[in-house]
Formats: sequence, structure tokens, C-alpha cells
Amino acid sequence: MSPPVKLSACIITKNEADRIAACLRAIEGLVDEVVVVDSGSTDGTTEIARDMGARIFHNDWVGYGPQKRFSEDCARHDWILNLDADEVVTSALFAEIKALMAAGPELPAYRFKLRNVYPGKSKPRLWADFHNYVRLYDRRRVRFRDSLVHDTVDTRDEPVGQLKGSATHFSARSYAHIRQKLDSYTNLQAKALKKPAWAILLRLPFEYPFVFVRYFVFRCHFTGGWDGVISSHLAAEARVKRLLKILKAQKELKNKA
Repeated sequence: MSPPVKLSACIITKNEADRIAACLRAIEGLVDEVVVVDSGSTDGTTEIARDMGARIFHNDWVGYGPQKRFSEDCARHDWILNLDADEVVTSALFAEIKALMAAGPELPAYRFKLRNVYPGKSKPRLWADFHNYVRLYDRRRVRFRDSLVHDTVDTRDEPVGQLKGSATHFSARSYAHIRQKLDSYTNLQAKALKKPAWAILLRLPFEYPFVFVRYFVFRCHFTGGWDGVISSHLAAEARVKRLLKILKAQKELKNKA
């Protein structure tokens, strides 16, 4: 039998001292190395990660995609498990990846679900929303997009597998943190997205109610009670802000012309 395929975990960080340890503990015994690329933490993140055996690299923030690609380049092994510091691999996903690496992956990339957890909660709600992303892959065949905004793997025409296990996503420390993250993200989107002003003005009156209903009803935030109401409101609010920021950016460009 062939030896198990070597696996590198790649994690980008900045001021994640309160969350990085849980992320790293969950992959102990699963990966052959941990690469942490930090963009200037001042809270002891790198010290915690180094004490837990991670290899630490510094790279000034260059955007989501380029930062992820830098972490790929730092890895010793071609197979990558790409995580964020607020994501915790469950025991089911751990066992599934372990078995896959032992047998030898048949495909170049695999998706698994990242199930969201409300601030202050310890586990996902009933029918919790999730993202289903490629996070386990062979960097020789697929890599993260070189995009400031979209931190996703470009699989091109390569086949992609689906893992049954999931990771738990503790994406926000508080609702104020969610709003801050959304503001930061929409600032980047406003610079990257181009939409006609007339289309934005037509959408503005309907954007908030449409997005709120989509999140509260169709993404099942109604199972989260008051937390679900707040989460749906913040998502709708962010989408309205994004449209306004795009309008403002276009106006500034027009004034400079």
C-alpha cells in the first residue's frame, strides 16, 4: 500500500487569538503541517499558533485571493486543507479526510459545508445556513482565485467531489463584529463591482425587503428566533449599503474624469 498523501493546512490570520487554538486543535493528527500566514496580528495570534506547532509567515494584507494564494505557496505539500481561523473541523469531517488521504484522493478537489453559528452560540441552529466551498485540493491542478473580493478556489473544468462531513463556522464574535465585517467586505465590492446607476436606483427600494425575506425565510433564519431576525436585518442592511457605495464610487470617478 502507498503511504498516506501528505496534507498541509493553510490558514490566514489577523488578530485571531481567541479562535485560532480551537481551529488548530481540531486538525491535530489530520494534517502533516500547519501554515499560518499572518498580516499583522497584535494580540498574540502568531505566538499561540507557533506554540501549537504551526509554521508562521508574515504577509501584509493583499486581498482575500492573493493572501490565500500566498499561503498555498508557503506549504510544503501539494494537497491543501484551506481553513480560516474561525472554522473548526468536526470529528466526522476529520475521519472522512483522514480516510481519503490514506486511500489516495481520486479527484483534484473536494467541497465540504461550513455551517454558520450565531455569535455567542456553541453549535449551528436547526437548518443552519452554510457555504459549500472547495477547501481540500491539489494545488498543482486548482488554486484560489487571484481576486481581492472572492476567496474561492478556481476549479476550471476539473472534477470536484463532495464530502459528507462539515466544519463549524464561528464567523462573528458579536453582531457588531458582523456589521464591521460586512462593511469591510462591501467596501471591497464597491471598488470591484460595476453596475449602471439607473439599475442601482431601480433596485434600491426593493433591496432591503427582498434580502431580508430571502435570509429569514428561504435561508431558514426563522429557526434562530431573535438571532435570526438580527442576522437577516444585517444581511439586508449590508446589501443596501453596497449599492450606495457603488453609486458613490461611480460618482467620485465621474468627478475625477
